[in-house]
Amino acid sequence: MTYLLALDQGTSSSRSIVFDRSGHVVTMAQREFRQIYPQPGWVEHDPRDLWQTQLDTAREALQQASLRADQISAVGITNQRETTVVWNRQTGEPVYNAIVWQDRRAEGTCAELREQGKSETVLQKTGLRIDAYFSGTKLKWILDNVPGVRAQAERGELAFGTVDSWLIWQLTGGARHVTDVSNASRTMLFNVHTRAWDDELLALLDVPASLMPEALPSSAHFGKMKAEWLGAPLEIGGVAGDQQSALFGQACFTAGMAKNTYGTGCFMLMHTGERFQISQNGLITTATAQPPGPQQYALEGSVFIGGAVVQWLRDGLSAIESSSEVQALAESVPDAGGVVLVPAFTGLGAPYWKPEARGSITGLTRGTTMAHIARAALESIAFQSAALLGAMSRDAVAAGGVPVSELRVDGGACVNDLLMQIQADLLGIPVVRPAVIETTALGAAYLAGLHTGLYGGLDELSKQWRAERTFHPTLSREHAAEKMAQWEHAVRQTTAA
Repeated sequence: MTYLLALDQGTSSSRSIVFDRSGHVVTMAQREFRQIYPQPGWVEHDPRDLWQTQLDTAREALQQASLRADQISAVGITNQRETTVVWNRQTGEPVYNAIVWQDRRAEGTCAELREQGKSETVLQKTGLRIDAYFSGTKLKWILDNVPGVRAQAERGELAFGTVDSWLIWQLTGGARHVTDVSNASRTMLFNVHTRAWDDELLALLDVPASLMPEALPSSAHFGKMKAEWLGAPLEIGGVAGDQQSALFGQACFTAGMAKNTYGTGCFMLMHTGERFQISQNGLITTATAQPPGPQQYALEGSVFIGGAVVQWLRDGLSAIESSSEVQALAESVPDAGGVVLVPAFTGLGAPYWKPEARGSITGLTRGTTMAHIARAALESIAFQSAALLGAMSRDAVAAGGVPVSELRVDGGACVNDLLMQIQADLLGIPVVRPAVIETTALGAAYLAGLHTGLYGGLDELSKQWRAERTFHPTLSREHAAEKMAQWEHAVRQTTAA
């Protein structure tokens, strides 16, 4: 029993990965599922699709590895955060589609809360800004807009959860309604100091407390899977939201260490230890994934459109047939030819927080080709991430620390060597890609392995981390500063209206 199974439920696909004890991938299975766009700014998933694709990939991964379920030491779950599900406790059926983290329908509620002067209360208790990104206002929307749901909730008939809670409910046959602190900290309803659902915040959004799951440490007993799913009653021993899980999988266990995940969006986290630090530079504070013990925190910045800009080139502009072609197209020109693409398709996240912003392309000339736009698209991912790291370093210095000295990277787009080199050039620090880039799933597996005693502690996990390639900056700091100034000018143009 030296294998671990990680269930990685993401925004566009569900994946299951079997890891061996040393953290190497044994097998991986992946299935995409339907994206639902009822109207502009709305994004939904069918919760049943999330569950079914996750179960199917778990079975497929074990089959590919020629493993029996009783050879798995434990199961870890990591998930798209903030995505909101409400279901009936008796039937297990969702009352509405899952409202996805990208969804902006609750912006009106957020504006009202800001106008009521609630921003500081929310910030001090949760570390979060009031924004439609987080789960609480999505939950309020379901309660207020789906017929009969609020009355059912007030009778205690319904359960709320982020995707981890929904999966655990299904896996345990309804025996466990739980989440972990890292996911709970993304709801705008959880007090990260007391590690409990906050009565004042629940009242602020008119959410009945009976809806809420029990919040546990990220490495804990979350329940046992029903044997019928995989063939044995496996222990669910680790749960974490995807970005905190990636921080854990990257072995960023101490203050000052940082990672960036390049996925649909980009998510940068810098560990701040046991210090709850309010950012002065547009970042949010979040609970880290961790074993039981004093709560630890991280500063986080979220880029809403990261790798999704490449999907847009493929699906929206038909510029490429597959995402893997973008590097060759971008490398066919020496630079972007003055073109700057600001992919504010769903607003701008940290450090700008401009929900009303929309995408723009500036610097077009008659000589502009699709290759220039493709290069500008890749650069937009690096520009947004560089703005985040600049904000983090300023916060770190203000708190008496030092700027981040290296950035550990993961996620699907980190395999793009051109993007990683552009990133290092803009940041002026090494960008380090690990040997195992599936660090989101690996973090969940490690948390589960810690709970079952497969690992002795964090030192053992730190020693297992290995770099595959380090990208060193080659651009002068003056030239990098000029490029960042060009980017910031384009952002100002985009948000001026």
